[in-house]
Amino acid sequence: MRRVLFEPDHEAYRDAVRTFIAKEMTRSYEEWERAGIVPRELFTAAGELGLFAAVPEEYGGAGVSDFRFNTVFAEETARAWVAPAAVGLGLQSDVCLPYFLGLADGEQKRRWLPGIASGELITAIAMTEPGAGSDLSGIRTRAVREGDHYVVNGAKTFITNGINADLVITVVRTGEHPHRGLSLLVVERGTEGFERGRNLEKVGLHAQDTAELSFVDARVPVTNLLGAEGEGFAGLTRNLARERLSIAVAGLAQAATAVEATIGYVRERTAFGKPIGSLQNTRFRLAELVTEIDITQQFLDRCVLELNAGALDPVDAAKAKWWTTELQGRVMDACVQLHGGYGYMLEYPIAKAWADSRISRIYGGSTEIMKEIVGRSLQLG
Repeated sequence: MRRVLFEPDHEAYRDAVRTFIAKEMTRSYEEWERAGIVPRELFTAAGELGLFAAVPEEYGGAGVSDFRFNTVFAEETARAWVAPAAVGLGLQSDVCLPYFLGLADGEQKRRWLPGIASGELITAIAMTEPGAGSDLSGIRTRAVREGDHYVVNGAKTFITNGINADLVITVVRTGEHPHRGLSLLVVERGTEGFERGRNLEKVGLHAQDTAELSFVDARVPVTNLLGAEGEGFAGLTRNLARERLSIAVAGLAQAATAVEATIGYVRERTAFGKPIGSLQNTRFRLAELVTEIDITQQFLDRCVLELNAGALDPVDAAKAKWWTTELQGRVMDACVQLHGGYGYMLEYPIAKAWADSRISRIYGGSTEIMKEIVGRSLQLG
């Protein structure tokens, strides 16, 4: 079905993104996968591309907050099979940046936004702890105020950009209330008592650094409090809908790329003397997948417009996240199956994509949590 989401400016940006990927990502991607991390220079190159253009002009950006440009970037990195190397870039543009734009005061914006816009400052957000995942009320990392500093103790895990990050938006407990006792502190690189653990070995997303973080009497200036003390939960809930839509957009783009590649494969691969694409089971399975992708695309495109208008409902974002990522999982599994034994070989992109995609049903809020959000909205009792 014809999409009506994009305008000429977005398609011109698509051309620029394709050039960026060819120049900055494709040739080095396998090296980054082996290293388990992308170089910092990728962020500065993305800054030149305009990926962080939502930063206002007075702080070095362009003041362009149209999420359709973010969507183009996600679609093109998926199409080039380099999406795992773009996860950290997307985290900065889609997830972390809105916190700085919406919650930072004037002094904080002057201090941090120019570096974020240029890509010289890399950001991360630290919510998950060894004993607390989707349930934010379980956060135990504590920040106690002592004069002009907070003293932070605790641990975080599964933190995207955890190794590269210069600024870590850290969810801390400053009070006892499950929600009103949470605050957001920006912990900067070099803070005494702040340590990064190992770069975690994952099933997929090998080009993306994911780290454990620890805080032992880490002294963080009060001036690094993002928003007001005790309003961290409200800040998180305001931005989670955008994060979930970002995951959904990337997931569907990767699913569409997998199906396109599989259609090409089954046209060429033969069995019993004819292309396996001519077999009814293959036709029916691919017919199902392309139908689900096309229908889901229309819903996601509408969600993008709703986000741009400041009207994306958290329930709709939850619907988009769980449905799209579950569809992504079904697509990847079916595409591996249709590739046969070759689908299990890492020399074929579909094998890596299958492993890379599994996390999308977990991070940003698991499928079960998304269904709970949707279910509660029905007011069933």
